[in-house]
Amino acid sequence: MSLKPTTPKGTRDFSSKVLSKRNYLKMILQKAFESFAFEPLETPSFEKLTTLMGKYGDEGDRLIFKILNSGEKLKKADINSLKNNSLKEFSNSLSEKALRYDLTVPFARYVAGNQNDLIFPFRRYQIQNVWRADRPQHGRFQEFCQCDADIVGERSLWQEVEIISLYDRVFSDLKLEGVTLKINHRKILEGIVKLIGNDNQLIDFTVAVDKIDKIGLKGVENELLSKGFSADSIKKIKPIISLKGDINKILLDLEFLFKDIPEGLNGVEELRFVFDKLNKVGLLKSVKLSFDLTLARGLNYYTGMIVEVDGPPSVKMGSIGGGGRYDDLTSFFGMKGISGIGISFGFDRIYLVLEELDLFPENIEINTEILFLNLGVNSSDVAFSSLTKLRSVGVICEIYPSEIKMSKQLNYANKKNIGFVVIIGDEELKNKKFTLKDMSSGEQNEYPLVDMIKILKNLSKF
Repeated sequence: MSLKPTTPKGTRDFSSKVLSKRNYLKMILQKAFESFAFEPLETPSFEKLTTLMGKYGDEGDRLIFKILNSGEKLKKADINSLKNNSLKEFSNSLSEKALRYDLTVPFARYVAGNQNDLIFPFRRYQIQNVWRADRPQHGRFQEFCQCDADIVGERSLWQEVEIISLYDRVFSDLKLEGVTLKINHRKILEGIVKLIGNDNQLIDFTVAVDKIDKIGLKGVENELLSKGFSADSIKKIKPIISLKGDINKILLDLEFLFKDIPEGLNGVEELRFVFDKLNKVGLLKSVKLSFDLTLARGLNYYTGMIVEVDGPPSVKMGSIGGGGRYDDLTSFFGMKGISGIGISFGFDRIYLVLEELDLFPENIEINTEILFLNLGVNSSDVAFSSLTKLRSVGVICEIYPSEIKMSKQLNYANKKNIGFVVIIGDEELKNKKFTLKDMSSGEQNEYPLVDMIKILKNLSKF
């Protein structure tokens, strides 16, 4: 029985047309990263399971793709844990490695392992695939490209200003309008749980609030109740997370609420610095800022400002980027006291937004510009010699591989939208000429062979 030619759920093939657009997007991102002095980095597609587990919260850990042990290692699986219905322990005993869930934790591992060779503050960007065992849907895949930019080794709040400016630069270069950048601070969220007397439940609070766009305020209330928050506590939370409008007014209101809570006040002060600098310097051209007290970002490693980017409201896509400040991530790998900040661009989601809004430039697809017809041994010898010269000066060209009917070779050129065809038959060789056919107009003219390279080079768009 023949196999059905399908890809695994949550993955995709990319045609040359799609890849041309993806490469364009990658080029825009790379140029922006490098103009902000970020250096490129790549890490392995899989990590030790112990490197990844425990960094993303319980929900994130469940989405990690584990790699099954093989050979003798598989025989070491903990069968007793299975008998005791401890599925998590049994699952972990089957695997020592996993596909990377994001680029931030592998980056922290890299920094800790190479700290003696790096110059701090260290600025890196990374464009690679990540994998998550999430339910596939529009804009959500199990294998997707992530683009990160991080700065580690410095606590200056100017870096918060810089990463927001980087978002603005990229979306300006892409001519993507209507992008909203939501901002909050983990210390403000910490201040809220302290204010209501649930000091030890910051993680439960952030995980629940982070789902507000999916389950609504009522759903968040129900989840908090299930986590042990009292009805009175939830009543106090609702007016705080519902604060909207002028950013300075919200910061003043929070400052009053947190007058006896240093953590909350610290978060307010840091955000005030960021907002003031962005407004004073006038850095933002494309992105609209929004202070969103329901923004929590469920990843456990954030400790300061957090951001999330929403695409234009005309496109139903949700978040197309996010990130924030993390102060303790490298401590997982024995490197303490190193602060970092990083953001991620949702490459695949941004691609879909650009596609829907028709924002990709025309003619970015790489295509054969000139086809040499194959009209026999002598013809193909001259054609191949010319191909080599043309390719060396950047002209995209090819020769038809077989000596078949001219009509079939011309049909091939039409199907591939090749602009020009070169005909060098016996008659042309005898007269030391070549025929150039314009496939769009059908017009064809003869030219001296000695002028061929110059003439064809001038036809190229590259």
